[in-house]
Amino acid sequence: MTETTAESNKLPEAVEQFVLRWGDMGSQWGVNRSVAQIQALLFLSERPLTAEDIADKLGMARSNVSNSLKELLAWKLIHRVPVLGDRRDHFEAETDLWQMATKVAQGRKAREIDPMVAAIHAAMEGIDDPRISPKVRSRLVAMNDFVGTVDRWYQQMLDVPPAQIMTLIRMGSRVVSLLKFVTRRGRSQGEGD
Repeated sequence: MTETTAESNKLPEAVEQFVLRWGDMGSQWGVNRSVAQIQALLFLSERPLTAEDIADKLGMARSNVSNSLKELLAWKLIHRVPVLGDRRDHFEAETDLWQMATKVAQGRKAREIDPMVAAIHAAMEGIDDPRISPKVRSRLVAMNDFVGTVDRWYQQMLDVPPAQIMTLIRMGSRVVSLLKFVTRRGRSQGEGD
């Protein structure tokens, strides 16, 4: 590789730091560091990149890049884009932050939460077994209710427009105050009925 080619592949310092830190965070979330770094690079890239471009810019083995791209495609965090006159695959990242967060949440739910929900439901099928103590039965019922509530909440949140969710998030602890007010008001109206 010539010096001018090496220079053209050198990432700006801010981009390099973001890619490295995103890779560190990814590994803390249980995502392969290379996968997270490639996603970060594509997120900040102004144009679609080939696997070769990615390998050169990040100093990764081409096979590692290829496997990482497959994983990112499966998560739907990147997609292939055609480039006129070039038969190679080019990739770009999902850049809508809300869509990105939603896809990560959906992927994690499918891999982590759904199997837990299935396990709880399977356990609930045998809840009437007389060998199960009332205390254990109570804990299983509580867990089933909790998991069911969280799962229903998650499904409902998918239908809420992102702008409204962001408003709710920005409200922060004020939401708790609002809930206390609504609860108090509901109690006082119920007492007067």
